[in-house]
Amino acid sequence: MSISKPIIYQLFPRLFGNKNTKPVVDGSRSENGSGKFNDISNTALQEIKKLGITHVWYTGIIEHAIVEAYPDAGIPHGNPLVIKGKAGSPYAIKDYYDVNPDLAEDVDERMKEFQNLVARTHQNDMKVIIDFVPNHLAREYHSDAKPEGISDFGDQDDGSKAFSATNNFYYLPHQQLHLSDEIRNRFPNTDYQEYPAKATGNDQFTAHPQLNDWYETVKLNYGVDYQNGHSTHFDPIPDTWIKMKDILLYWAKKEIDGFRCDMAEMVPVEFWQWVIGEIKSVFPDILFIAEVYNPYLYETYIKNGKFDYLYDKVGLYDTLKGVIRGERAARDISQCWQSLNNLDEYMLRFLENHDEQRIASPYFASDPIKALPGMMLSLCMHRGPVMMYSGQEFAETGMEISGYSGSDGRSTIFDFWNLPEHQKWMNDGRFDGELLSDQQKKLQTAYRDILKYAQLPAIVFGEFYDIMWQNTDSNIFNSDKVYAFLRHTANQKLLVICNFDDHTQHLQVKIPTHALETMKIQRPEELYFVNKQSNAEHKLTCKEASENGLSLNISSYQYLLFEIKHE
Repeated sequence: MSISKPIIYQLFPRLFGNKNTKPVVDGSRSENGSGKFNDISNTALQEIKKLGITHVWYTGIIEHAIVEAYPDAGIPHGNPLVIKGKAGSPYAIKDYYDVNPDLAEDVDERMKEFQNLVARTHQNDMKVIIDFVPNHLAREYHSDAKPEGISDFGDQDDGSKAFSATNNFYYLPHQQLHLSDEIRNRFPNTDYQEYPAKATGNDQFTAHPQLNDWYETVKLNYGVDYQNGHSTHFDPIPDTWIKMKDILLYWAKKEIDGFRCDMAEMVPVEFWQWVIGEIKSVFPDILFIAEVYNPYLYETYIKNGKFDYLYDKVGLYDTLKGVIRGERAARDISQCWQSLNNLDEYMLRFLENHDEQRIASPYFASDPIKALPGMMLSLCMHRGPVMMYSGQEFAETGMEISGYSGSDGRSTIFDFWNLPEHQKWMNDGRFDGELLSDQQKKLQTAYRDILKYAQLPAIVFGEFYDIMWQNTDSNIFNSDKVYAFLRHTANQKLLVICNFDDHTQHLQVKIPTHALETMKIQRPEELYFVNKQSNAEHKLTCKEASENGLSLNISSYQYLLFEIKHE
């Protein structure tokens, strides 16, 4: 594999491989179909690799609660009262030691089919990431695939205690679980019994979870007594910690290269420090990526928790979305890196994932072209990885009403459904893009053109220098719509300029004297700004570059990348 920063492609197999072009709302598995592991063929992986991808995050792999049974395989029906959608949530795990049977051609061979997918991904020079869901599991959790000698979660619990350091769950002693009328009315002839009631996954210590709660899940106990001052009980090591370490080792031994850890901030950092150390002592190169939204926890989860990368959602993502939508000034991007206190290289950047609204939806930008400068900035701004979500490159809108999910700009993760724009590229398994419109083909090419810069040494290893302070007050630089910065190593200096406006901008981009000194470019050297896209060259002295600036035009929703060479 060539030297490159990590470029992650999130792929939801249930949607990715589904060839049904006319699914019905709230359709069953037999009506709407489901993508399979085998649909992610060598051809598909080769085309994904051409985008510049280094890692594929397969979402929804570990077996989660499903409604429809596989009686011949010994998999019973799930209770629809505690399952979201006909297909179920990939974050309501039913068996940590198995894979989702809906993704297999032969259900009895489902693990083998998944391991073949892992092997195919590796053969195509990419690494594999899967979800690890540590904070909660499905209410009907039961592992029939766990290795011999391992007990199920809750098997040894004392349900008479609201909290015990030896319990896997939190209980509401002597209380029956009561689902809200909004939940029960969806299936009026169905009942679900749970006694004593367990706390719900989103930290709801009540026997009465509501529709907007994670009512289909149960909160796991890592030794924190939330209802008594968040007191901690980590010595001896809690049973939940040990169970989770065994699960991570189980998957790591199947040649998984990384884990995206769901809602990591809801699990104590002390667990992460311990378990990541344990796993990396055996698999030192395995990646741990944390879904953490609270910026005040970033440093703790990186330095103490030992995560490799964290989501940059409330920082750069939220800011870029505002800039792309014309609700924030481009200069606000400077606040993102300034607030990170030198943690920038640990942040995973993205413009789409399964939780967020699609760029092409009216909830984000409507026009996917508007996001291209944001994608370039996400890739180039620092050394951390960048991520794409399957269908982003074909302008999926996520606006279909599919069943449990409505028209909200997010591709459903709860229903048996399809990705209609992606299907045009998939073309019944050919993955040749034959059915794509010219505009979609241009969009795919635009993403490929951006991601190729992930191999530039200054983007992989270089330092970052924000030049907005020298340009914000300029009369010939619209800092509401344009953002510019430098990336540099000893042998390569790059200037990146991104235009978030729907008009061409004429700019005089000044390179601060301090930036030239930082890059060890001394006066009176002459500078050559070589456009990496066109090879056009601009020649300036150091004095001209810092006092007058580089004069240029940048088209609407475009970026420019210059390599700065000097004598």
